[in-house]
Amino acid sequence: MNWEDYVAHEFSDEQKHGTLKIARAVESPQLGNTRDVMIYLPPSYASSERRYPVIFMHDGQNLFDARTSFAGEWNVDETLDAASGEGLEAIVVGIGNTGARITEYSPFDDVRHGQARGDAYLAFITDTLKPAVDAAFRTLVTREHTGIAGSSMGGLISLYAFFKRADVFGFAGVMSPALWYGQRGVFEFLKTVKHVGGRIYLDVGTQEGKPEVDDVARLRDRLVQLGYREDQDLLYVIAPNAGHNESAWATRWGRELRFLLGRAITRRQPRDPHRIA
Repeated sequence: MNWEDYVAHEFSDEQKHGTLKIARAVESPQLGNTRDVMIYLPPSYASSERRYPVIFMHDGQNLFDARTSFAGEWNVDETLDAASGEGLEAIVVGIGNTGARITEYSPFDDVRHGQARGDAYLAFITDTLKPAVDAAFRTLVTREHTGIAGSSMGGLISLYAFFKRADVFGFAGVMSPALWYGQRGVFEFLKTVKHVGGRIYLDVGTQEGKPEVDDVARLRDRLVQLGYREDQDLLYVIAPNAGHNESAWATRWGRELRFLLGRAITRRQPRDPHRIA
């Protein structure tokens, strides 16, 4: 892969900033298509010999640059820059989506949307993209330091990847997951898995609708049954007045990042399936 410098916007302040790079038209032999892949390197990357944890994120067009987004920007780079001042740094790989986004992010066939390609998409990440990133950059390659995160369908495939490829991913960010997809096949899938360790961040907004909020509460309950402990290795957040959109996810991204990278939870919340963050 050929990594080029990428400039999302001009900076006017004196804060230290990370570096953005892009590899264009990255080929996926598993899916038979190409996509752009962006990568964020932390502010200390150029001046140190450190190795860093890596988070693979979906919908790469929406993460760093409003000009490439189809629905708004997550401000992933700005949030990571701010976290670096707290000693939290990571490499983020933003994987661009394609016109086949829904089927690529789906682990389950759906009567309306068709055959799932989620396993092939995960194989692209684990067998093609991760080795290339590990070869080109100073990454921490172990499961403990490798995560996957996304929202909506991206949240669904991240949850699936955490259990399906537990050999690769040690933490997952599951934001507003599309649990309804594939006739809620994720709940049948979760009956077949066991506790694999690691960390899971799970959230939903109250304005996404009662069925969505109830589905996420049901998922939280299943994760607790599997042995994940709230506010320790599972952070479950219900965001008041938040919808199903990029601006809502951008608002919560900083909290997700800090939890997934191991920052201790400083405030416990009551064990209530309808609690508000």
